Amino acid sequence: MLYIIIGEDRAGSLDQRLATRPAHLERLHALQAEGRLLLAGPCPAIDSPDPGPAGFSGSLIVAEFASLAAARAWADADPYVAAGVYEKVTVKPFKKALPA
Repeated sequence: MLYIIIGEDRAGSLDQRLATRPAHLERLHALQAEGRLLLAGPCPAIDSPDPGPAGFSGSLIVAEFASLAAARAWADADPYVAAGVYEKVTVKPFKKALPA
């Protein structure tokens, strides 16, 4: 089943985000290689594809996991969690409707 993972950045965490990004991306590339990643990306803090020092307000991941517990465990192990980038992480089941 698909699950959404929404990570909300802690204010002032841009430096930690940038330093931890390679480890974060490594895990996403592993999901992609397994054919389980639907989409992933950051949410700019301002209306710009390159927010510069404004940074990001969080991230969105949509991926396949065996269960909600497995999705939560994966999210809890994210390097952004360990580095204190994410202030809050929400994991929910997701049913894709479109595009078909």
